[in-house]
Amino acid sequence: MNNRSDTTLIMFFNAAAVVVAYVMLGLSLYLSPEVPLSTKGFWGISVLLLTLALVNFVKYRFDDRMSSDRIQRLEEARNERLLSDYVSDPDK
Repeated sequence: MNNRSDTTLIMFFNAAAVVVAYVMLGLSLYLSPEVPLSTKGFWGISVLLLTLALVNFVKYRFDDRMSSDRIQRLEEARNERLLSDYVSDPDK
């Protein structure tokens, strides 16, 4: 139960940090007088696409880890069943 609240707190802190970073980036782009509007738009789109790519990368890594954990649990259950069947078999 304590681990769940720690995870929630860490996720909230990270989300707040991302929001602050985006606000600061947007403010710096908005207030930079020497950069043309088209360049500001290009930088904004670049940051958005980079964020989407990073979210997809993290999700892929998370799904891959969950899949390997699931396979490992199935193999452990199969081995446990084989061992219990072998030990409890009166013919052997």
